[in-house]
Amino acid sequence: MIHSQAHIDPTAQLANDVSVGAHAIIEEGVKIGQGSRIAAYAIIKKNTTLGERVSVDHFAVVGGDPQDLSFQSSLFSSVVIGDDTIIREHATIHRATQPNTVTRLGKKNLIMVGAHIAHDCQLGDHVILANGCMLGGHVHVGDHAFISGGVAVHQFCRIGGGSMTSGNAVITEDVPPHGLAYDRNRLAGLNLIGLRRRGLSAESVAELKKAYHLVYATGGNCAKLADESIQTGNFKSPEALDFLRFFLGGKRGRFVQPA
Repeated sequence: MIHSQAHIDPTAQLANDVSVGAHAIIEEGVKIGQGSRIAAYAIIKKNTTLGERVSVDHFAVVGGDPQDLSFQSSLFSSVVIGDDTIIREHATIHRATQPNTVTRLGKKNLIMVGAHIAHDCQLGDHVILANGCMLGGHVHVGDHAFISGGVAVHQFCRIGGGSMTSGNAVITEDVPPHGLAYDRNRLAGLNLIGLRRRGLSAESVAELKKAYHLVYATGGNCAKLADESIQTGNFKSPEALDFLRFFLGGKRGRFVQPA
């Protein structure tokens, strides 16, 4: 049902069962998939694409211009939101900064009240951002990551898949996959509870623990230690290899360190 007081640009493409509340604004070039719901007073900015069964709650703004003084508003860029994602009240998601580029969220994400996702961010699937969480520009977040309330993540950081970041943490370095981050760039260990909840085998958990200790125990260069560990051929599980390969990339130069 589309409310008579909703404001929808004629060029927007909405599936026939999309629900739009009163005074919601849907701008030019927007595409919204089947079963999606746009609540009253929500704003979907130009060229944004929402998948199927996406929910955008009251006063959320999706696809707004980046908070970048050099950005030209006439430039074509966009936001793409995957199926079954929930965007709660007052959340903001900004479009990318370069021509024909995308700020992208995967499937089945939950973006809670007041969370902010800046330009050029890339989120995987099953990501949860809790209330008031802030992602700077170009942040990458892996599948199944959980970022708690009030967390601030510096631009260009990577938040590894399966990791958990505790409330009000300040993250200016990369968080490895399945890590437990807290405070300012501190690491408490592995998110073992999350691993078990997702059904990871005891053998894979043991191998991941071994990879973790090999990288962090000596206090040496994480990238060098990870590369040497991969070259041994002793690691077989996807989780352990994903953990080790994480240290071979990134732009922040360092990684969250154990307490």
